[in-house]
Amino acid sequence: MAPDLIAPSILSANFAKLGEDVDNVLAAGADIVHFDVMDNHYVPNLTIGPLICEALRKHGVTAPIDVHLMVKPVDRIIPDFAAAGATYITFHPEASEHIDRTLQLIHAEGCKAGLVFNPATPLSYLDYVLDKVDMILLMSVNPGFGGQSFIPAALDKLRQVRKLIDDSGLAIRLEVDGGVKADNIAEIKAAGADTFVSGSGIFGKPRDGDPHRYDTIIRQMREALAAVSG
Repeated sequence: MAPDLIAPSILSANFAKLGEDVDNVLAAGADIVHFDVMDNHYVPNLTIGPLICEALRKHGVTAPIDVHLMVKPVDRIIPDFAAAGATYITFHPEASEHIDRTLQLIHAEGCKAGLVFNPATPLSYLDYVLDKVDMILLMSVNPGFGGQSFIPAALDKLRQVRKLIDDSGLAIRLEVDGGVKADNIAEIKAAGADTFVSGSGIFGKPRDGDPHRYDTIIRQMREALAAVSG
């Protein structure tokens, strides 16, 4: 399997000091900066846009930026996030009229592309586009808000997708988002995930002014992941 990657979701970061917060969490050992982009249409919440992505790049963030689009329609905003510095752009199949075309658009803009599956979204959307995705993101909560509890049924879905990826022989990352914390990340990895989004599980720790406050939680996650045989 691919190396494990930890992707803190800035949805739970301190937006008054976002650059500093992202710098600190990356210095603590995180791998990817995860963006939860919500439009108050596809999901009942409104969050961030391409300007935040651009601002972090101008601030000096060089780590991969993983943009999860919870917007409908999606095609209009994709070039903006690509120009702003996104590395991965993932979207929900329900939010695209032409999934294949949207995947092609993301690649044409120079980014890696992925599909996102809500807890009740069938995996059959992958039947004809598996060779066009670089990442599959499984939601382990219903999208729209941070701080929700992990839905256990996501583990079975993870196992299904892991088998699908392994049988295909393709280099596709398997990401999970929702309720991921140090105390359940091991069982999530055991089910097949290799990329772990965590918002409140990382940024939700007390903000005591210590720039190393994320070291402990990320170290705990790494230790839990290392304890799971590959």
